[in-house]
Amino acid sequence: MSPGPASRTSPADVPGSAADVVRAAAAAPDLDALAAVCTTCRACPRLVAWREASAADPPARYRGQTYWARPVPGFGDPDARVVVVGLAPAAHGANRTGRMFTGDRSGDFLFAAMHRVGMASQPTSTSADDGLTLHDVRVTAPVRCAPPANAPTPAERRTCGPWLAREIELVAPRVAVVLGGFGWQALLTTLAEQGWAVPRPRPAFGHGVEVTLRHTTQARELTLLGCYHVSQQNTFTGRLTPAMLDAVLRRARDVVR
Repeated sequence: MSPGPASRTSPADVPGSAADVVRAAAAAPDLDALAAVCTTCRACPRLVAWREASAADPPARYRGQTYWARPVPGFGDPDARVVVVGLAPAAHGANRTGRMFTGDRSGDFLFAAMHRVGMASQPTSTSADDGLTLHDVRVTAPVRCAPPANAPTPAERRTCGPWLAREIELVAPRVAVVLGGFGWQALLTTLAEQGWAVPRPRPAFGHGVEVTLRHTTQARELTLLGCYHVSQQNTFTGRLTPAMLDAVLRRARDVVR
């Protein structure tokens, strides 16, 4: 895999602390610049160690492949009116391929649904250069590095939060489809910090939950749609079915229309 956007950032610019992340994210003038600096981040030592260890000792089926092993930027339409917010890259999915929800069964489930509802050019997402394009939708996550046991710590979420905050500012979506309770709480925290009127107590996550927020200083609305995460634990057990995911994505499309 090619070095990608990280090659445009000098070592002196590499974020190495939470304060560095705040400054670097705020200074990014566009999505390309945000991806360039985000993909160099080393602010969370545990996550840096895990993403690199996963690449150094992959499962047999991936041996010989060059892993991305860096933070993973958002992917999709830069003018998207819909964002899909997950949790974090998978150790042998996006951490391997360098693209959100790409190279694992969770991504297969998600992009197949996007293709069925007209948001994706193809039903599969196998590598960063497979030709997939997204229409009016962007996929992202509150944590950009693969965490051990798919479980970021609260401190890691807070450190990584400015990347998501700046991406939301730059894209300015009208709908956020949020996959799972972790992403739901993380996004609500980010939105509250950005000046959105988030109710207290915060709206509880649930599949099919719909909440419309208004910005306190701008004439903007953002509708949040809850959806069970596309993890194998949910899709293999039938907790989340293709029809259920399709319905949420169609609702997102209807809201923006």
